[in-house]
Amino acid sequence: MVERVVATKKAEDLIARLKETYGALLFHQSGGCCDGSSPMCFPEAEFRTGPSDVLLGEIAGCPFYIGAAQFEYWAHTQLIIDVVPGRGGGFSAEAPEGVRFLTRGRVFSEAELASLG
Repeated sequence: MVERVVATKKAEDLIARLKETYGALLFHQSGGCCDGSSPMCFPEAEFRTGPSDVLLGEIAGCPFYIGAAQFEYWAHTQLIIDVVPGRGGGFSAEAPEGVRFLTRGRVFSEAELASLG
């Protein structure tokens, strides 16, 4: 089964550490002016999704949402969540760690797209 969003081992390890600190987490991939297109990580109770958010799946047991407008651009692509050095969005839970989550992409094959429906 093909997944719309996956995480690297490095991202999964960071998520596990963040869960120890914050508890349940939620990810949101937006296209906003302040955070660019970085995936943002929040304690689950501190972020409310809206009717225009699309649930792509889960990474490391955390729901991963994307804004509907961004989903239109990324619908043909598997999102691969990774971790790189540097500071990302100031509100994202990993910011104090000196690293940031980064979205990489892989275009789905025709067969994969067909299986997604």
